[in-house]
Amino acid sequence: MTEVIGWISSLILVVTIAKQVYKQWSGGTSEGVSIWLYAGQIAASLGFVIYSVLVSNWVFIFTNSLMVLNGIAGLAISIYQKRKE
Repeated sequence: MTEVIGWISSLILVVTIAKQVYKQWSGGTSEGVSIWLYAGQIAASLGFVIYSVLVSNWVFIFTNSLMVLNGIAGLAISIYQKRKE
């Protein structure tokens, strides 16, 4: 049951953040979104991936790896949209 709770929580977090990044992309604007938000998220998620590997926690390895990818996508979209403006 513990693993199920972890995987469900992981799915909720990843889908929520991915939806926000998609909304930013489809809306065509990054107004009010700091690139430092994504830079910090990427750095923190990378640290959590390393930690998760060290403690062999697959839920957090998976979740934080996807969070790194979400952060990279959000950062790239923000930079692109801010340069376009």
